Amino acid sequence: MRKLLVLFLSVATLTLGWVGWTPPARAAQKTLNLFIWSEYIDPKIPQEFEKATGIKVNITTYESNEAMMAKLQAGGDSEYDVIVPSSYVIKPLEHLHLVQKLNHSLIPNLKNLKKMFRNSPNDPGNVYSVAYQWGTTGLLYRKDKVKNFQNTWGLLFNEKMNQGPFYLIDDERSMMGIALRYLGYPFNSTDPAQLKKAADLLVKVKKYPDCLGFRGGVGAKNDVVAGTAVSAIVYNGDAAKAINKNKNIPMAYTIPKEGGEIWYDNMMITDKAPHPKEANEFINFILEPKIGAQLSDYNEYATPNEASMPYIDKGDHDDPAIYPSEAVLKTLRTTRDMGKKMKLLDAAWTRAKS
Repeated sequence: MRKLLVLFLSVATLTLGWVGWTPPARAAQKTLNLFIWSEYIDPKIPQEFEKATGIKVNITTYESNEAMMAKLQAGGDSEYDVIVPSSYVIKPLEHLHLVQKLNHSLIPNLKNLKKMFRNSPNDPGNVYSVAYQWGTTGLLYRKDKVKNFQNTWGLLFNEKMNQGPFYLIDDERSMMGIALRYLGYPFNSTDPAQLKKAADLLVKVKKYPDCLGFRGGVGAKNDVVAGTAVSAIVYNGDAAKAINKNKNIPMAYTIPKEGGEIWYDNMMITDKAPHPKEANEFINFILEPKIGAQLSDYNEYATPNEASMPYIDKGDHDDPAIYPSEAVLKTLRTTRDMGKKMKLLDAAWTRAKS
């Protein structure tokens, strides 16, 4: 009986001890919430970042700067960590207090950026932003259908030079800027008279028999490939993909002599980012030389990372549709924030589209 009593007390003690015992807390995995354009990052890169740092990347996508900004203003600035906006919305994001300053001490790879991206007019000194990818807006055309090619926007804007169905790009800043350049005006003009003339030109062009109207770059590119359009204004990455994936179809991409747009997208950190340290670490990771090359090889857009250039796929490196010559670069203009004068451009664009 005594042995049984001792056994009972021992079991009771163990049982009570077990009930009072709690397992050690499991460390929560570090995460990062990335808000980015769709199909704009090699899926392997977030996996490699997690392997290198232990930080898991959650990805949410958007299709326009306007949609991204609306989401941030609705509370997304405390939900997402890293966003990838276009250069001309850097200032608006800053003025709306939707982004925070970068922690340069956590981004030593900033030194890898090309000089032109280290002192951009939209964010001198990379206080709020770091370039992600860059490209151009130009003309994709079928060499087998455009018989008398001349490197001018007149192929679209001058009815006498039209050689078949074509698309204008459904992008306000790109399309208005190109029309302004064709007319000999500054790409970022806010002069009411010049904006009116640019809108008048687009209204006129829409009435040409060969004009198929305004369309996004991807859809327009697909129609050029299919042959239902002979030319279209598109982004160079879309053009490069079309040309490289359809080598049996004679196509080319060019920046007409009047010049066009050079654009770049950027990594920024939201004002109330839940994981700011991890956000800075992610930006630094993207600026790693081989990672930057991997990103651009996947997207077929140009890298702003000078240190990545030796690792870029040779075919892309030598492709003038992706990396324009110095002569072409001199004809390109960066889209800039217009501030309060943006309403003048909006009005001109609305008239051009209506």
